Amino acid sequence: MKGKQAAVRFIFITILIDVIGIGIIIPIIPDLIQELTDVDNATAAWYGGLLAATYATMQFIFAPILGGLSDAYGRRNLLLISLFGLGLDYLVIVFAPTLAWLFVARIISGICGSSLTVANAYIADISDAKERAKNFGMIGMAFGLGFIVGPTLGGLLGAFGTRVPFMVAAAMALLNWLYGYFVVPESLAAEDRRAFNWKRANPIGTFKVIFSNKIIVPLVLSLFFVYIASHATQSNWSFYTKEKFEWSALQIGLSLGFVGVMVALVQGVLLGRVVAKIGEVKAVYLGFGFYAIGMLLLGLVSSPWMVYAVIIPYALGGFAGPSLQSLMTGQTAKNAQGELQGGLTNMMMLTAIIGPPLMTGIFGYFTHPEQEVYFPGAPFILGALLCVLSIAIASRALQALKPRV
Repeated sequence: MKGKQAAVRFIFITILIDVIGIGIIIPIIPDLIQELTDVDNATAAWYGGLLAATYATMQFIFAPILGGLSDAYGRRNLLLISLFGLGLDYLVIVFAPTLAWLFVARIISGICGSSLTVANAYIADISDAKERAKNFGMIGMAFGLGFIVGPTLGGLLGAFGTRVPFMVAAAMALLNWLYGYFVVPESLAAEDRRAFNWKRANPIGTFKVIFSNKIIVPLVLSLFFVYIASHATQSNWSFYTKEKFEWSALQIGLSLGFVGVMVALVQGVLLGRVVAKIGEVKAVYLGFGFYAIGMLLLGLVSSPWMVYAVIIPYALGGFAGPSLQSLMTGQTAKNAQGELQGGLTNMMMLTAIIGPPLMTGIFGYFTHPEQEVYFPGAPFILGALLCVLSIAIASRALQALKPRV
């Protein structure tokens, strides 16, 4: 038990430091793009969407390879490679002289992958059925805490220059890599490993494996549309709040810090209790409902204080993801967990190829100076509709699973 708890703590710290490094740069991205290109906010948002899609395209190709390799050779080495690549990505941005170099940095980061794929498989390795949702929720809590510290710190550091947050992010990522090198244990026993297979470790092969499990197909599809919806927030927040309320990098960072507080409370404190009381299936319904309401209201807010009020129901949507992921994990063999997590991450990256250009494109269209209809909240309305669609798609599968949860 103590060994498992130590492993969960390690993954928690790993993801926490990663997300601090990611969150630290978000408030400054609009200013950095405009510094390199001298364009308006609407056009900068479009570039931001393309940068995110570039990163996601590389992850779409390489995430299942990491998942398959971790099933064959263990989680540790793949986790360390991911962490080192993140540090290199930030260093390239620090010295980037043109917008093209930002794309180079995103390509490097995407190829090296993300620690999330292997971290999810690591959690699946060490968790029994009763602990899965709680442990996956700890990853969500790490994201929340990381977004408390990261964006706030990024907003503060941005006052000293647009490159300073990236310097700090690089240092944190590389320190995390060193920490993992000396501390991380292996979670996948030799007898539970399986040979690497190129047919499974590619985007198409991974989707074939996921979609061959008919029980989880509707759940995967529902996640697909929720992930696309999430980019109304993830890809647009800095540009949206700068456009609508003229927020500075610090104000953007503080608002994202509040999002982090709420996500941490929901997934780290409330999730386990809610799942224990109502079950994973009802927790999924509850989470999807809150997501839809939160998205709708974010698109309609008219004052800065309303943003903070609406973040609360939006964060409560965090009941859905870990619960849904736990349900799918419970329907998958132990020696296929890495492939499942790699496939889910790859699906998330596919939505991250589609979502950012879609949502920032809609934002740019409705905020462009020459556009007659001005409505910066349009991406959030689309996001709310996609959340409702996700509920409808998942409903039948969740009802079938209800007797087992």
